[in-house]
Amino acid sequence: MKNRSTLNIDYTLVFIIILLGIVSVFTLHTIAPSLPAKYDGSNFVLKQAMWYIAGGFVILVTMLIDYDRFRQITWIVYGIGVLSLFMLFIGFPPAIVHEANGAVSWFKFPMIGTIQPAEFMKVILVMTIAHVLVSHHDKHPEKMLKTDFWLLIKILVIAVPPMGLVAVQPDLGGFLVLAAITGSMILISGIRWRILFSIFFLAVLVGGSLFAAWYFFSGPISEFLEESLFGHVSSRFYGWLSPEQNYDAGYQLILAMLAIGSGQLAGKGIGDMEVYVPERHTDMIFTAVAEQFGFIGASLVVTLFFLLIYRLIHIALLSNDKYGSYLVTGLVGLFAYQIFQNIGMSIQLLPITGLPLPFISYGGSSTITYLLAIGIALNVHSRTKKYMFDETR
Repeated sequence: MKNRSTLNIDYTLVFIIILLGIVSVFTLHTIAPSLPAKYDGSNFVLKQAMWYIAGGFVILVTMLIDYDRFRQITWIVYGIGVLSLFMLFIGFPPAIVHEANGAVSWFKFPMIGTIQPAEFMKVILVMTIAHVLVSHHDKHPEKMLKTDFWLLIKILVIAVPPMGLVAVQPDLGGFLVLAAITGSMILISGIRWRILFSIFFLAVLVGGSLFAAWYFFSGPISEFLEESLFGHVSSRFYGWLSPEQNYDAGYQLILAMLAIGSGQLAGKGIGDMEVYVPERHTDMIFTAVAEQFGFIGASLVVTLFFLLIYRLIHIALLSNDKYGSYLVTGLVGLFAYQIFQNIGMSIQLLPITGLPLPFISYGGSSTITYLLAIGIALNVHSRTKKYMFDETR
């Protein structure tokens, strides 16, 4: 059979990413005049375009390497990722550790800017769990209850350190994305469903007990939450449930819903934004799309994301290599959760967690991370062999 790995490119996925890049740059251009004075001279449009160009080179480099080679460097990359998060935790080296909005989540370098290790950790976690799944199944071809429990323990041992280090920054959004990645890969790991259902019901029981304790003893528990590491989490929770009664925590949500609602069906028009929304160029960029282009424009953006997820699922199912399927499935979990969370928090469907909208929000680390993920997916697709008379498809 003729090897077509170098030609088997998913052009539909590439086209979707190009369209999302255009939406990102154009939206940043339209909201630039309405940004606060502290951002004067930042030129987010040019910087985002440069990040996309750099991300394009990342995709090309990623596709030049057979994705199976990633397994050889998995533990090295994982160690670097966890080490970088640990360095942020201890604040070392202090000269480059950067704090913003109460979170210590970045390294700041001259001429480069800020780098957020938690963003890169998302892809690293996918690679590591995928590697462990393949190695485990190769070593234990016959599934038993004991081996399933052992695999679950392996996954948790890998996932808990980065999740914990991200949570204490504090970065609730990053923690939840890592949890979503872990959960999605556990679901397709082959672990018996009765084990997963048992864990699910146990989690529901514990969560229900905690909620009941909070409901009946809200005073002492609320004081504990406010004084503990989870103070910012509880404030966002209250701001989500009743933003009008908790205006300090819910004002961003109130403004976001006003902006989205004011766009109505067709929007106010390009650059016509009357509602000020904090962090509109990053976490709240969806409000800019909805206010300017209304329900129609917002729906088109959501449709692009649906097509993105569909293409990734298609690549995962098409791959005839377990490692490739696991890789892309983890990326599906990453993107599906983060897109749902970002848009959901803008319309009060979910609490605000400070997550960027993939491919559209401004950000160097996040944009490069997402394009790296797309490069991996394209790599898997390009090296998926197609056979004539393949009855498994």
